[in-house]
Amino acid sequence: MLQHGPLLERLLAGDFICQVSDEDAFRHLSQEQTLQDINHYLRPLNRRLVSNDDNSVYFLAYHELNKAAREQLSSQFALTVQSLLPLLEWLQLVQETLGRDSALTAGDTIKLQEFVLRTEDNQSLRQRLNQLASDRFFNSQSDALDNQVKLIFRRLKEHGYLLQPHSDRQYYIVTGKIDYLIDVIRFIRDEEHLPVDDTPTQQAML
Repeated sequence: MLQHGPLLERLLAGDFICQVSDEDAFRHLSQEQTLQDINHYLRPLNRRLVSNDDNSVYFLAYHELNKAAREQLSSQFALTVQSLLPLLEWLQLVQETLGRDSALTAGDTIKLQEFVLRTEDNQSLRQRLNQLASDRFFNSQSDALDNQVKLIFRRLKEHGYLLQPHSDRQYYIVTGKIDYLIDVIRFIRDEEHLPVDDTPTQQAML
């Protein structure tokens, strides 16, 4: 398993592997033999490699939901719910601001300056962005729109939802973790009955 060592470390640390974030690793994980090898190694750790329904992102899940696993999942779920509404609001803002017909998905590109310019021209979007930036998930202390947008995108990059291919160029590529997030939102909406679809825009997006 030495050849899988670095990849296993990333997965065990909670990384999400997609074609955008790491094309070579994603192709590696897409191979059936690699999947079997990794799952064989992970079995004693009560972990297994899984992907979302669209097979656009790989991550680790528990093999058996024992007491320890349930406690860990409950903790992770609580953190996910805390960040859920600001992330959903950001998805809606991007969709409305850039005039997209569908939700973001892995591989989509967002140009920061285009987002800023279109938000500046719309008072309603500016107000929503200001509220979003001040949410504790993003925690912006600035009143300047440009600074707020940069902070939001930087936080999303830190959390693995966006990739910035070039640090000196202000555009971002959506990673497969967004696909995972939308799957989680749908699950919570359908199974946990949380209010994540209380507006027509949210419901249409999902």
